[in-house]
Amino acid sequence: MLKDHAKLMQAVLVSGEIIGRKKLQKMIYIAKKVSFPFHEKFQFHFYGPYSEELTLRVEELCNMGFLNEVKEKKGGYFQYRYTLTENGREFLSLNEVEMPYLQDCLEDMNDQNARFLELVSTVLYFDNLPKEEVANKVFTLKSKQRYTEAEIDEAYQYIETLKEKAKTH
Repeated sequence: MLKDHAKLMQAVLVSGEIIGRKKLQKMIYIAKKVSFPFHEKFQFHFYGPYSEELTLRVEELCNMGFLNEVKEKKGGYFQYRYTLTENGREFLSLNEVEMPYLQDCLEDMNDQNARFLELVSTVLYFDNLPKEEVANKVFTLKSKQRYTEAEIDEAYQYIETLKEKAKTH
């Protein structure tokens, strides 16, 4: 029943702390796309791929006392910090989640900024298209972000690095 909840808890555990709802969404989406068994469905949204299912799961985990959500005022907006609670750690110790190499990938993603993860997840969302078309989609759909060709190349390289990490350990 709680298998997908446990996977999400494992993701937060190995990340230590995830700052920002958008970042959490992008990290789970990218992990899913580079072969980790996350099953949430994603649609393209304002900030790239977004999962209502993931949002609900996070809410449920907070309500169950397994996930800690701290809301902070940052300038003109609120930012959310996610960590696993002691109860969450206990639950995971009794319900092991087998996702080898997840920690390496998520720690790496957690070190990136949300803007870059938004680009990476957008590139992955359109990964069935040729690179040139993906770039056009990025420039059109993400015009406000002002991404450059060099950043798109960097996103492609980063995706390859994550795919290697996901399978080589």
